[in-house]
Amino acid sequence: QLQLVESGGGSVEAGGSLRLSCAASGYSISNICVAWFRQSPGKEREGVAGIDDRGKATYADAVKGRFTISKDNAKNTLYLQMDSLKPEDTGMYYCAADFCAFPEGMRWLYESTFGYWGQGTQVTVSS
Repeated sequence: QLQLVESGGGSVEAGGSLRLSCAASGYSISNICVAWFRQSPGKEREGVAGIDDRGKATYADAVKGRFTISKDNAKNTLYLQMDSLKPEDTGMYYCAADFCAFPEGMRWLYESTFGYWGQGTQVTVSS
């Protein structure tokens, strides 16, 4: 079974940067859709960025131009580079994965798309 383990979270001042990593095991991420989600207390989990099995990335409007999702298929690891961080970026960040079971061109960065999740890593951005 696919397992995901996040790392790289921490505390940073507004304007700073962090890089999150998601180490996958049990299946190659080259064959599936992978994504980052985040959640803060009292709010629903929201998609941040995703990359499909063809290497095409998609981003939430709130992070476009600031975050970059990438993956290293050889290392079976997903990354999220976060720059120009804002206090509203604070939350628990989760790595998610599943087969890309949707037609090409359809939007897919939704919680219901994914059946495999990591435990999360906390990101705190202070003003």
